[in-house]
Parts: sequence; C-alpha cells; structure tokens
Amino acid sequence: MACSIEERWKPLVKYLYHLNVSRDGMKRMLLVQPTIFCLDLETVIATKVQFLQDIGVRSDAISNVLVKFPPVLTYSLYKKIRPVVIFLLTKGGVKQDDIGKVIALDPQLLGCSIAHKLEVSVKYFRSLGIYHFVLGQMVANFPALLRYNVDILKPKYQYLRRVMVRPLKDLIEFPRFFSYSLEDRIEPRHQTLVANRINMKLRYMLTGSDEEFAQRVREAVERRARFEARKGAVETFSDAAETSKEEETTAAAAAYQNSIEVD
Repeated sequence: MACSIEERWKPLVKYLYHLNVSRDGMKRMLLVQPTIFCLDLETVIATKVQFLQDIGVRSDAISNVLVKFPPVLTYSLYKKIRPVVIFLLTKGGVKQDDIGKVIALDPQLLGCSIAHKLEVSVKYFRSLGIYHFVLGQMVANFPALLRYNVDILKPKYQYLRRVMVRPLKDLIEFPRFFSYSLEDRIEPRHQTLVANRINMKLRYMLTGSDEEFAQRVREAVERRARFEARKGAVETFSDAAETSKEEETTAAAAAYQNSIEVD
C-alpha cells in the first residue's frame, strides 16, 4: 500500500480506538479490506461513520459494523450507502426507528445491489402476499432476509406451505426460518414432529441443538400423554355418570308404572 504510516495509519488507529474498535478488530479490518488504511480520515471515513450514527446506529455498535463489514468504508456514501438505506426505508418497508438496528445487525446489506438483489427479494416477498409494512417488520427482526437468493427461498417456502401446511403468519412471525437448511434441519425436524403427532412453533422447532430439540419433543409427548389421560378419566367419569343417571331414570319410570298398576 502506497500510503504513509505517519499521515494515515496513526490518526486512523487513534480514531478507531476512540470508536472502541479493538486491536483484533483492526487486524481483521486490515486483513479483509487493507485499503481502508489509506483512505482519508476526515473526508471519507469520518463522514461515513457520522452518517451511520445519523440514521440511528448506536455509537456502541459502530465498531461492530466496521469490524463485521470493513468494505462499507470504501463505498461511495452518495452512490451506494445512502441509496441502499433509502431503498430499505421505502421499498423495504423498514421504519425509521428500526433502520439503525437493521444496519447494525447486518451491515452487509449496504453492499447489496439494489437492482439485482434487494429489489428482486422485495418483489418475491410481496408476491407471497406479504404487505409492505409487514415485510419491514420481518426485515427488522431478521435483516439478512433480503440477502438470500430467491432460488434458495422458494423451495423452503413451498415446503412450509405444501408439506408442513403452515399458514403465512408462521413465516411472518419467524422469518429466520429461511436461514435453516431444508435438507439438514427443516425436513428432519418436521418429520420428527409428524412421527410423534405433535406440533410446535417454528421457533421452537428449528432453534437449538439436536439434543435440545429432542428434549422439547419428549416434553411435548409427555404433555399430550397427560392431557389424554385426564381426558380419558373425564370421559370415563362422564360415561359412568350418564349410565347412573339412565339407571335412575329407568328405575323411577318403573316405580311410577308400578304405582299406576296398583291404583
């Protein structure tokens, strides 16, 4: 890199320390995007950091954004970063109050092509019948949602609706559903639920280790067994009571008949 350590690196390192970027964080930034240490601090880096703060990225989250996605500092503020943020606020349905959180959780969104990635994703989700503001809520809950290829989304959605026979609201409540492997996680766990004749929310079905999932299944089976046992006891008692009532009615009718005959 043809830049002076004295002129560029030292002020930048001091600035990054001020933003609470750790030494390991700086090492990662250097490895991932070494050219950032040659960027002008005041006119390039500081202005982008200020923009991130202005849209609501908390000061204590700025360091995570820079370390997680160093290329953001190399993008044009007016040709790349701002247009993506505006798209998320308008076409993506993300509320102003949520945009800072969205970028903090998934700064890689700022590197996405609007035409070839974000617009395609938004169009697909809208085609499923998801309202504009609802999509914004889903993105706020799971910002990486818009970065998945539609070819990956489609088979998972089809399995959810056609095989699992789940309503759209289940997906809206748990958009992270799309982050799980269809073959390695979704299908096997769904088949386990079917085999055990139980159902659970997508969140509990997919999150956690295999051991944790197995424990949830065991607990659900036990709850169903207890419920069925109580239901059986109630039905037995009800049947017995009904039989007793019928016997009493029959006896009363017979007594009445006998009294008539005596008269």
